[in-house]
Amino acid sequence: QVQLVESGGGSVQAGGSLRLSCIASGYIDSNSCMGWFRRTPGKEREAVAAIDSDGSTRYTDSVKGRFTISQGNAKNTLYLQMTSLKPDDTAMYYCAAAWGCSNIVQFVTHLNSWGRGTQVTVSS
Repeated sequence: QVQLVESGGGSVQAGGSLRLSCIASGYIDSNSCMGWFRRTPGKEREAVAAIDSDGSTRYTDSVKGRFTISQGNAKNTLYLQMTSLKPDDTAMYYCAAAWGCSNIVQFVTHLNSWGRGTQVTVSS
């Protein structure tokens, strides 16, 4: 089973940037998708971005053009570069692994592991 640890969250003003990092350890299936989802109190989890085993990326519409997902060379490190942040981006962000991500919705419905999360707060 894979263990995932996130870092990099914080508080920023609208328009600011943050970079989230995730370190994965343990067994990682080579066909796994890796990505990020977020959750706010009272709402269901929302997929944010995912990267497939072939390197192709997926984004939810609200973050396209603002967020960029990437992996380190060893593929056990995952990043989410967030720019032009908005108050609506405020949430707990989780790094996760999934069985599939042919689309961004599938990523969040096929989760098999996730970390404890890192809080992102964007003030107006």
